[in-house]
Amino acid sequence: MMKTTLAASLVALTGALVLTTPQEAKACGGTFCDAGPTSMPVDQTGENILFVMGEDYTEAHIQIQYDPDTEAAEFSWIVPLTELPEFGVGSELLFDAVLSSSVPRYGFNSVFTGQSCGGDTDGNGTTDPTGFPGGGSSGGFDSSDSGTDTDGGGVDILLEEVVGAFEIAVLSGDNIDEVKTWLDMNGYQQDPNADPILEEYLSEGYIFAAFKLTNDAETAEIHPITLRFPNNEACIPLRLTRIAAVDDMDIRSFFLSDDRVVPSTYKHVLVNPLKLDWANLASNYKSVITQAVDADEANGRAFVTEYAGSSAIVPSGGLYSDQWNSAPFANLAPIGAVDVLESQGLMTCFEDGGFGTSSSSSSGGDGSACQYNHPLLRGLLQKYLPVPEGVSEVDFYGCLSCYQDQIDQEAWDSTGFSADLEARVVLPGQRAVEILGAFPYLTRMYTTMSPGEMTADPFFYENPDLQDIDLTAQFAQQGTGCDSSVIWTLPDDRVVYSPDGSWPDFDDEMPWEEEVAEMMQAGAPMVLVNQTDTINTQLAMHNCQYNFPSAEECGGIGGDTDGVGGTDDGSGSSSDSIGPDGGGTDSAGQDTELDDDGGCNCTTSNDAGGPAALMLGLFGLMGLRRRRN
Repeated sequence: MMKTTLAASLVALTGALVLTTPQEAKACGGTFCDAGPTSMPVDQTGENILFVMGEDYTEAHIQIQYDPDTEAAEFSWIVPLTELPEFGVGSELLFDAVLSSSVPRYGFNSVFTGQSCGGDTDGNGTTDPTGFPGGGSSGGFDSSDSGTDTDGGGVDILLEEVVGAFEIAVLSGDNIDEVKTWLDMNGYQQDPNADPILEEYLSEGYIFAAFKLTNDAETAEIHPITLRFPNNEACIPLRLTRIAAVDDMDIRSFFLSDDRVVPSTYKHVLVNPLKLDWANLASNYKSVITQAVDADEANGRAFVTEYAGSSAIVPSGGLYSDQWNSAPFANLAPIGAVDVLESQGLMTCFEDGGFGTSSSSSSGGDGSACQYNHPLLRGLLQKYLPVPEGVSEVDFYGCLSCYQDQIDQEAWDSTGFSADLEARVVLPGQRAVEILGAFPYLTRMYTTMSPGEMTADPFFYENPDLQDIDLTAQFAQQGTGCDSSVIWTLPDDRVVYSPDGSWPDFDDEMPWEEEVAEMMQAGAPMVLVNQTDTINTQLAMHNCQYNFPSAEECGGIGGDTDGVGGTDDGSGSSSDSIGPDGGGTDSAGQDTELDDDGGCNCTTSNDAGGPAALMLGLFGLMGLRRRRN
C-alpha cells in the first residue's frame, strides 16, 4: 500500500506559507518553528504540530500562526502530498491545553541551612548543608472530483473543497513551470529559491495542496487544520524550511499515542542540567538546548524530550461542552444570537467588568467587557454580526436590541453561522476530547536547527519500553546560611557550591550534553556518548576550589581557604551529604550511576585510593572532553 506523506515547513513565499515533504513517502506532519525568543526561557510562540498516532492512521493537527497585520488576501500556503488525505478543522483550545500543561518549568525553593554560622542555627538539629529542612519560598516560570483539467497553467485539479475558513485545491503537474503558473494565476506569490526543492518533490511523484482563506474570511478566522492519513508513521520535513530559516530556529512537536514516541532518524539528547542557570530560572534554556543538540554525535540533528508521560496532564475541561449546539442558530433572528451563545457558555458580556477565564475578550472604557470562551467565536460574530460603525464592540454585542435598527441584515446568515459554528467550534471540540480520552500517552519534543542542518527529515515511532520524562516541575533547592554563599541541590541530587549565590559559569570542559543516543523501536537506546563521569568530575573540581564540602574530602586541592567561600572550617558539612550519586537519567528515562571508578564526586567513602586517587581521577578525566568548533 502506498504510504502517504504530508510535508509542511514554514517557508514564506513572499505572501505565502509553504509546506513541504520528505523524500521517503511516509505520513508526515509539518515543520513548526517558534517565533522566539521571548522573556520566557521556554518559548511557545510560533507554529506547532500535534500528531495523533492511531493503530492504522496518523492525524496531523497543524496550528497556524500569522502576523496579525497581514491582509487576509495575502495568507496562503502549499502542502506537497503523495496522495489525498482527509482534511478537517482542528481545535485551537486543544493546542492551548497541550502547550500549557506540558511546558518545562524551572525554579527553586529557598531554605535556610545555617552553613558558615558556626553551629546548629537552623533549629532542625543538623548542620548538613545539603540536608535541607522543608518549607521556604519558591520561584519559577510556567514554553473529491479528480482528473479535471483547468485553464490555469496545464495542471490537473484533483480536489476542490472548503474546509472551515480555507479553500483547498489539490493539484498535480508535470513540471515546476506548470505548478508555478497555476500558483501565479491564483494569487500565490512565490520565492524563486523554492523552485529546485519543489521540483525535487515533483520528480518524486508528489502532488500539491494549495490553501488560502475564502474570499469573505479574515485572519481572525484562521484555525488549525487536520490531515488524516491511512498509516501510523509521522515525520517533520525540513528541506524547504532552510530557505527562510534563521540560525537556531525552534522546532517543537507533540504526539498523542499509546506509548512514548522517539525520533528514529535523528538522535536523542539529554541536557546537562548544570549548564542551566538555575539562579535565573533557566533563562538560558534555549541556548543550552542549542549547544546540547550541536554536540558530537548529535551534530545539530537531535531532539530533547521535554515531556513523556500520561496524557491526563492535559485538561479536557473547556475543550468542549455538551451545551454547545449549533442547531438553535439555523433559523434564528440576529437579535437573539448573543443570548443563545451566552446560554451555551460560549460568551459573556459584563457591565462594569466581570471575572473569569476566557480565550479572548474585548473591553470598553467604562470597565464593561465581552468575554469569548472560544478563540474563533469573535471572528465568526464579526463576520455574521459586524459591529456598526461608531458603536463599540462591547456595547453592540452586550445589547443587540439597543442597536436593532443598525444590525446588518445582509451579513447575518443564520444557516451559515450555524454551519460554521458546528464545523469550527463544536466538532473540533468533540474530536479534541475524543483523542485525549483515546490515547493515554503524550510526548513533547523540542530542538533548534540552523539552515545548514536542515538536510534530512526526522521520522518518529513509538517505543513501549522507555520510561517517562517530566520537566514540568523542575525545582532546585537554594540553601542559604550566614554568609553570601549558596549551596544548590538539583533535582538529580547534584550539589553545587556558589560563593555569591549566582549560578557558576562553568568552563568549556563542562559538557552541554549528558548523553547522546540512537533510539530504538523497542528496548533501551543505543548510547553513543555519555558524559556523566566528566560532568561529575568537573562539578567536583568546581566545588573543591572552595574546599566544599571540606578541604579534607577535596584532598587538599581547594583554592579558597580565606573564608570568603570556603567551608573547611565553618560549613558544618556532614560526611554523607556531598556530591551526586551519578546523577541524571538516560534517554529511556532511567537513572544512571557512576561506575565505582568513574570520576570524583567528593564522597566520603572509605574506598581504597583516598585523596590521591581522587586527584588522579580529576586530572585524568580533564582530557576526555572534546568540543566542537
